[in-house]
Amino acid sequence: MLFLSIEWDPSIELVKIGSFAIRYYSLMFVIAFVLGLQIMKKIFKKEGVSLDKLDSLFIYTVIATLLGARLGHFLFYDTEFLLSNPLEVLLPVKFNPFRFTGYQGLASHGAAIGIIIAMYFYSKKVVKKPMLWILDRIVIPVASGAIFVRIGNLMNSEIIGKPTNSDYGFIFKQLGEDFPRHPTQLYEAFGYLITFVLLWYIYWKTDKKDKLGYLFGLFMVCLWSVRLIVEFFKEAQVDQRGDWDLNTGQLLSIPMILVGIYFMFRKSVKKA
Repeated sequence: MLFLSIEWDPSIELVKIGSFAIRYYSLMFVIAFVLGLQIMKKIFKKEGVSLDKLDSLFIYTVIATLLGARLGHFLFYDTEFLLSNPLEVLLPVKFNPFRFTGYQGLASHGAAIGIIIAMYFYSKKVVKKPMLWILDRIVIPVASGAIFVRIGNLMNSEIIGKPTNSDYGFIFKQLGEDFPRHPTQLYEAFGYLITFVLLWYIYWKTDKKDKLGYLFGLFMVCLWSVRLIVEFFKEAQVDQRGDWDLNTGQLLSIPMILVGIYFMFRKSVKKA
């Protein structure tokens, strides 16, 4: 075993009954959603918002995350498959032969867009507050959830980093490799942890939450800056784009960061 390297070869399945398996990746999503619900419950109590509105928020967020991430993956990374097999993109199955596959292929940029759209309808139909009010608060559990998603990626030995060309790194035995790569999943998870802590602190300890859009903007700047930086250490997710100066994830992150900067520094006297 190389010095400072870790031979990474965990089982990706937590429980398997016949052909049905519960994977660690799925478990990480469940943890992310349940923890997010508890965070929003605490926030709603502080804000004096009826907890009855949490059920709708949970449903809106889960559906928006899964559909947005799924559509985003194929729209941004595999458009040909989206056009030829739209039902297999939307449903967690394959038809030829028919089998349950789960949602394999999720893009965080698509999830972000899906959640933003869903919060527009949630703000209008359920909570009856400005859209930016709910976005300023939902980004806190979203940041925490992103940590667990990347841990799930690590368990699956996917979204791998480039070779370190040194003794440092993770050796992904599931991929049949014997050399260390950057554990980019952990790099991102740590960056998202810092983002979550920062958002949590500002919400509870400062009055910045009273400026509509500030926390949402800060989230967009921090989270997508982490993604932009870590992508330099990742292998390209689309082989044909491997020689691009900036990969797809980075190109998608730049406008997200710019949107965040706008909401952080725009002049606004309206408060939540």
